[in-house]
Amino acid sequence: MSRRIRCVLAWYTLRLAPGLRFRPAEGGFRSDPTHGRDPDRVRCPETGTPCRPETPTDPQVLEIVPEQPSISIIIKALNEEHRIAGAIESALQALEGLDGEVILADSASTDRTLEIARRYPIRIVTLEKIADRSCGAGAQLGYQHSRGQFICLIDGDMKLHRGFITTALEHLARDPKLAGVGGLIREQDTSNIEFEARERRAEPDRQPGPVSRLDCGGLYRREAIEQIGYFTDRNLHGGEELDLGCRLHAAGWSLARVDSLAIDHHGHSDGDFRLLARRFQNKTAFAAGEAFRAAFGRPHFPLIFRNNNAFLLCAIIHLWWLSMLATPFLLRGWTMPAALLVLLAFPFAAMSLKWRSGRYALYAVSAWNLYAVGFWFGLLRSRIRPDAWIDSHVVADVSPGQAAA
Repeated sequence: MSRRIRCVLAWYTLRLAPGLRFRPAEGGFRSDPTHGRDPDRVRCPETGTPCRPETPTDPQVLEIVPEQPSISIIIKALNEEHRIAGAIESALQALEGLDGEVILADSASTDRTLEIARRYPIRIVTLEKIADRSCGAGAQLGYQHSRGQFICLIDGDMKLHRGFITTALEHLARDPKLAGVGGLIREQDTSNIEFEARERRAEPDRQPGPVSRLDCGGLYRREAIEQIGYFTDRNLHGGEELDLGCRLHAAGWSLARVDSLAIDHHGHSDGDFRLLARRFQNKTAFAAGEAFRAAFGRPHFPLIFRNNNAFLLCAIIHLWWLSMLATPFLLRGWTMPAALLVLLAFPFAAMSLKWRSGRYALYAVSAWNLYAVGFWFGLLRSRIRPDAWIDSHVVADVSPGQAAA
């Protein structure tokens, strides 16, 4: 490890250690957000009410947190029995030469994910309630059980490249206002239209430089996360990384992606329209509405609105629907069915010309309609306080150091 990295990790240990208090005996960890401040002046970011730490009062169920590790790698997963071993092994390899821990945040998997994960020297936590499943809840679950000064987030269908964490730490050491660093993402399965299109679009936030979010994970400072109140919003079934990024930017932090390979991503290999059905079934299609509601009236709302293309697409689809509904009332005779036909065919024709693919056009327009419907489901869903403790239990708790001993 370079001298620069050792220095910054030592600085964070001294800086954060006074704020570390206790963790429940079952393995959960909570830092005290009011340390060194009047607790009545520290307020919940969503409700505005005074925030006091939820620390257990029974001394028999408390234990002093052991020495704080430098890095916590959180792997969030749901039914990833085919990929979880590769994700865990890559995380353990990435920690070689570093002081860290690996946490599997499992969303109540029903396959062999937990059975496979128990073979490794990691902490495993899982949801108590299936109803709590969401992309945001998975990452927040891992965070609430983590202790590291830096938090690295990946999914169970990803592999972390060995040198990324060291590279990210060097960038974080150089810029004290940098909240998180991501790297380049290599998609391993582009047989599905959605992942193929993602590769072809060359999205700006996936290119090296300043970014609005760290899709597919990254390395974050705990200090920055604690300042904004929570890691990821447990209510979000998608777009949690954008929500996190916008909250960090609104608080004065920045994010960057470096020109270094970080992630190999093995996406879903479902058929195109089967994947769309799955998106609705697991509520991923509700994400735009959920994100809109979560941000509305809060400082990061303008950033969310500007950086989430789903809002614009939903607005365009709603205008498309309204124009077709209004046509029979505005036109008469043969012009009415002709206008309806043109309106109906226009988005398919436009996308076919843009991508030179009728198959992609059919998928894209179908997806837009699905997400436009899902927007309302997400907007109207009830919300839980995003910083509320997620009910969970510890399945296993073995650190790499303990396993070696």
